[in-house]
Parts: sequence; C-alpha cells; structure tokens
Amino acid sequence: MTDTDIATGVLAPGTTAPDFTLHATPDQTLSLHELRGNPAVLVFYPADFSAVCGDELAVFNQALPLLRKHHAVVVGISVDSVWAHQAFIKHLNLHFDLLADFEPKGAVSRLYGAYDTEHGFSKRALFVIDKDGVITWSYLSPTAVNPGVDGVLDALDALSA
Repeated sequence: MTDTDIATGVLAPGTTAPDFTLHATPDQTLSLHELRGNPAVLVFYPADFSAVCGDELAVFNQALPLLRKHHAVVVGISVDSVWAHQAFIKHLNLHFDLLADFEPKGAVSRLYGAYDTEHGFSKRALFVIDKDGVITWSYLSPTAVNPGVDGVLDALDALSA
C-alpha cells in the first residue's frame, strides 16, 4: 500500500475487514462473514459497462482457476443496482458474484475507504482478506487504470507460504 492509499483512507493490511451484507440478486444477499474460512478478494469498481471495469472484471474471471487454487472467493462491488449487475454478469459471462452497494449508496465502499464522494461511485480498490477476516493486502488504483490480478495473486501466495 502506498502513502496515497493511506491519505485517501483505504483500509490498510492488519485491519479487520468490516462485515457487510449486500444483494447479489434481487432476492439473495451475501455477507462477508459467510466467506470466513477461505480467503476473500473484494474488487471495488466504479461502474458496470464501463470499458476499464469490463476489462478488470474479465481479467479476474480469466484468473479464477489461479485464485481458486488458493480457495479464494472473488466478489465485485459497485454502487450499481442488482439489475445492472445481472446484465453485466451475462454480458461478460462472469463466474463470480457482483454485489450491489446501491442503497444506501456506497455504504460498504465508504467503510473500506473506497468511495469517491466527488463522483458518486466506488473507487477502483482491491482487498485480500484472510480466512479469519483480516485484510492482508489492499491496493487503490487510479480510476482509469486496470490494476490486473498480479498483486492479488502475490498476496494469496503470501497467505499460503
């Protein structure tokens, strides 16, 4: 994590990840505590159907076999609605959940220091959470830059070491 990350308030490694419950579909929710026992990767991103976000989530989708070797569960989080998420999942043929931080808008993103108040969307931030619910790695990327999956894979390798 860089000094910029600290200045912007993104949660640092060593912090217990705040629990949350968000909608994955109109009638199903997912809570962070349900993922305990395995590493979790939280991918906060600005918007469904934006070019960089589509590229970023496609990279995570392609990397799922590598992530699953670590028993990691990946979830994407943005302020878009479950309906937009369902269309985006279908459009990209994603094999992981997208969670709607829709109402109250950005509440979970704010908990993680990953909300852009000026623009009203989630910042492009990544978190690796260990099996006990502690953040072991976090990264804040510029909005226009796809951070890829290498940092997440390195963090998961470190957990396995």
